[in-house]
Amino acid sequence: MKLRMITWWQIPVICYCRPQIIHLDDEYCKLRIPLNWRTRNHVQSMYIGVFTVGADLTGGLLTLRSIQKRKRKVVLIFKDFNANFFKRAEQDVIFICRDGAAIDHAVQQAVDKGERINLPINITAMLSQDTEDDPVANFRLTLSIKDRTNA
Repeated sequence: MKLRMITWWQIPVICYCRPQIIHLDDEYCKLRIPLNWRTRNHVQSMYIGVFTVGADLTGGLLTLRSIQKRKRKVVLIFKDFNANFFKRAEQDVIFICRDGAAIDHAVQQAVDKGERINLPINITAMLSQDTEDDPVANFRLTLSIKDRTNA
């Protein structure tokens, strides 16, 4: 519910896709986006924009978690976005990012150095019954993090 309230005001497109957080801790984030009339394209598979939302949110939630622990004004943006699609997603899609430790280290570096830190992170998208070894898509996003507490 908290995710839905925050996204409704700040990033409404996330709320529109109705993501469900399955797991979120310091190590990894896993979420599901349902395939329904909101997320389906004209060939009955998941719309590419929804994949973008899933990848963005999975990496972004891990980063926001790390930032909140430090109680500083650290700004996060994505510098670039690369995607490889392997098969059509004709059911709910699970997104997972296991780069929590690297993200936490990058946020700490941004706080310590006061400089912008860029970190490539990996997100895997899979169908609900599949494993990470059989992905629907892989994404590589570059986080760009800067501490603006004293700016």
